[in-house]
Amino acid sequence: MAFDLKETITARQGENYDLHHHHVNRTLVKVLGTIGFDKVYARAEGCYLYDMDGRDYLDFLSGYGVYNMGRNHPVIRKAIEDVLEMDLPNMVQMDCALLSGLLAEKVVAITPPHLDACFFANSGTEAVEGAMKFARASTGRTRILSMSGSYHGLSYGSLSATQNDHFQEGFGPLLPGVEKVQFNDLTDLEAKLATGDVAAFIAEPVQGKGVHIPDDHYFPAAQDLCRKYGALFIADEVQTGLGRTGKLFGFQHWDLEPDIITMAKALSGGYVPCAAIVTRRKIYQGVFSRLDRCVVHSTTFGRNNLAMAAGLAAIQVIEDEKLIENSAKMGQKLIDGLAALASKHELIKEVRGKGCMLAIEFQQPKSLKLKMAWKAIHAVDKGLFAQMVVSSLLDKHRILSHVAGHNMDVVKLLPPLTIGEKEVERCIRAFDEVLADVTKFPGPMWEFGTNLVKTALSQRKQKQPVGV
Repeated sequence: MAFDLKETITARQGENYDLHHHHVNRTLVKVLGTIGFDKVYARAEGCYLYDMDGRDYLDFLSGYGVYNMGRNHPVIRKAIEDVLEMDLPNMVQMDCALLSGLLAEKVVAITPPHLDACFFANSGTEAVEGAMKFARASTGRTRILSMSGSYHGLSYGSLSATQNDHFQEGFGPLLPGVEKVQFNDLTDLEAKLATGDVAAFIAEPVQGKGVHIPDDHYFPAAQDLCRKYGALFIADEVQTGLGRTGKLFGFQHWDLEPDIITMAKALSGGYVPCAAIVTRRKIYQGVFSRLDRCVVHSTTFGRNNLAMAAGLAAIQVIEDEKLIENSAKMGQKLIDGLAALASKHELIKEVRGKGCMLAIEFQQPKSLKLKMAWKAIHAVDKGLFAQMVVSSLLDKHRILSHVAGHNMDVVKLLPPLTIGEKEVERCIRAFDEVLADVTKFPGPMWEFGTNLVKTALSQRKQKQPVGV
């Protein structure tokens, strides 16, 4: 019987959650059902997902920042099709393939001129792991510093640098020598650098969890401290890179010159996983320091042809369609429009972000009834109110967003950089209506919140993770 993937997908579309319950992550299936995220998406294009009935959903999650250039971009798809049609040799391993050389040339061209060497990997966490190894090998030092609240990935090295108890719980002991410095605290950073044994300080220009940004003077001063004490500065651009923050890279908001950059997510074009480490040649050669160490750090699929083609096409689309400029323009419209809602809705504490990476943080209301409901929700889980907002945005307005992190009253938006004024206006209007619904107590949103509380309490009794 011939294999026909299209026929299989058509015949079994809609079985998604049943299949995952039986064979993949049934805890995730339960969570998605509880929060109303158990949709079946049948098609995707640009800024939108479409369900089996053809209804559109505005995608302001973008696969956690993968789809900077929108979903199923035809230029990137064509590049992959071209590679497949050419029947090129792939992953010979004991060779130097053309496509990986071309992508390295392009990546080096778009990064600062002092960075001239590139290593390809499969994912953001793998890029971070590699950057930490590069830092240790080139400096001969062992300690790595990362900021409180940071997220750098979930494999053991990157998890050790992810200063977030939720992700680390149950997986210890973690990698020794990886230590936390307090967010936005230069005194703490200098005290730890001054010991003289720090290989590198790694930081996200904008923290993914919560969308937190240090004071404007912080990163330039932090970079100077790294130089002073001989440590490398690693800019983790896995989510912030390739136009997400309204600059090609997030560190450019402060004119920084990092020693190592990690990138991934959008480099894939949304088709084939692709990540990169970009660094100084001297640092690179500190790893591949002898002929017998020419593959001492390697990854089987890192330089595969499909990933390289996707990366080349993704960068070209970002440049040709001026997505960096659009990210800055539309992102600012979003921030301004959402911030203007604060005059109508006392629940809004702050709207912050850069480009198309932004967050809306909420605060306790003044109304006695709403204050009591707020406290009841927070007594169970500090992230449930934000989940109420996110679920209502999806259910009532078909806008996909997410809670910015655990135990946070923060909703995070990561729209594709292709959004226009129509999508911005739809988002602002939806937030306005959702926050108006919150003031109706009792009302549907608070009933939903009560159900979330009941589910959370029930799972605590069963000693299972809440997952929301």
